[in-house]
Amino acid sequence: MKFQKYIAVLFIGVLATSCSDFLEPEPSSAITSENYYTTVAELETALVGAYDAIQGEGNYDKDANHGVQYEFYITEMRSGNTSTKIADPDDFSDSGQFEAFNVLATNGIVYNYYSSFYEVIFRANVVLENLSNVEEDTSAIEAEAKFIRAYAYFNLVRLFGDIPLVDHVLSPSETSTQFTRVDTSLIYDLIVSDLETAEAILDNTYKTRASKAAAQGLLAKVYLTLEEPDYINAQLMCEKIITSGEFDLVNFYDVFYSELNQEIIFAVGFEAINDSQTFSAQWMNQVGVSSGLNYATYDLVDDLNEFGGDRTQYSYRQDPLHLTSIRYQSAKYFPNGEDGGTSNPHVFSQNPELAGNDWIVLRYADVLLMHVEAIMAGSNQTSATAALSSFQKVRDRAGLTDAVTEITVDDLLLERRIELAFENHRLFDLIRLGRAQSVLSAYSDLNGFGFSSTDLLLPIPQNEVNLSNGVMSQNPGY
Repeated sequence: MKFQKYIAVLFIGVLATSCSDFLEPEPSSAITSENYYTTVAELETALVGAYDAIQGEGNYDKDANHGVQYEFYITEMRSGNTSTKIADPDDFSDSGQFEAFNVLATNGIVYNYYSSFYEVIFRANVVLENLSNVEEDTSAIEAEAKFIRAYAYFNLVRLFGDIPLVDHVLSPSETSTQFTRVDTSLIYDLIVSDLETAEAILDNTYKTRASKAAAQGLLAKVYLTLEEPDYINAQLMCEKIITSGEFDLVNFYDVFYSELNQEIIFAVGFEAINDSQTFSAQWMNQVGVSSGLNYATYDLVDDLNEFGGDRTQYSYRQDPLHLTSIRYQSAKYFPNGEDGGTSNPHVFSQNPELAGNDWIVLRYADVLLMHVEAIMAGSNQTSATAALSSFQKVRDRAGLTDAVTEITVDDLLLERRIELAFENHRLFDLIRLGRAQSVLSAYSDLNGFGFSSTDLLLPIPQNEVNLSNGVMSQNPGY
């Protein structure tokens, strides 16, 4: 695990993004925790390093940590929403394994995501461990670092189940800690505690850094995800955001191409060229070294066509280069807002592999639909006025203005699928709302794939199991 290598040293060659939210620290060399973390500015530099680890490296180097840029593989492509260009149940490439539910413990993408987010956790822990070195008020820095740590752990625990709990910088004598899996309840205890700290201290100054609303929204989703969901507190957190008056729905196209708009609560910021991402280009066929990934499945396209309303035209398009068969691309993350036209090959004014599109983690429409889920409180349907109001707002924005009088779990799942397509929510929604087994089994059977219940968790990377000398166990089915 890569965070083990950085116990004493944090290299500062980090984020400098055009989004005004971000700090722009001056790089230093040969900096260690013993001679560096003595001022607020120095702690803020380390904090920016933690955000940088979430961004990941925007290139095709398999040895680099790609952070959130690899998330679509392990979430959206395991949800029935998207697939590779090949769509072959016998495709055992790293990317092809996900859609066919044939993920191997040696999958390099799984390992990259796992190690990337433990690197995020390590960098957050470095900040937290050095707060006492500074005499000035560091409460806001602590809150941001804890938000970052909670966000990373929430992603990991939902994907891998029981995982190592590392809440401090490990010493050389604590090597077993990084391999000792603990019960998910302990991970969630830390997540909730960290987010409560962030919610209590932060304001809503930022959108590409932690904020009060981001902590509230993430807490709402955590409360809904717990083994025994806390629906009351989930509803409370959603309503704090709703009644704040600071967020609203905007034109659906503008959600993705007018960055830091009023709908965005938390996004991972990128800047073209300087701190770019590659996933926008990867989703385009024959762009650079990309072969085309994260295509919309026919099943998703059918739902978008029938139920999407005004969202459909901004959600997908037919791939203009795929001439032998019909394939559909996401239209939410065209590189830097350019669709490349319909010519062959695509023509961009900028290199599409240096895209600056932010990655949206949490937006207001998601909160409105979580509000509905919290009010349903585990029942199969609701006609509560507050739930209907939140649900209707999302549909009204899509031009679907017929009054809704009742909402079922299946209605909610469909609305979330349409509204949040390609945004990496579908798999977690299916699991959280108890439909993963039935929906994914049917999808798998239709396509000749191999889904079973054990596929709801990813394998612990085999490299970690091997390095643990018997300490770390593997998930069932792998």
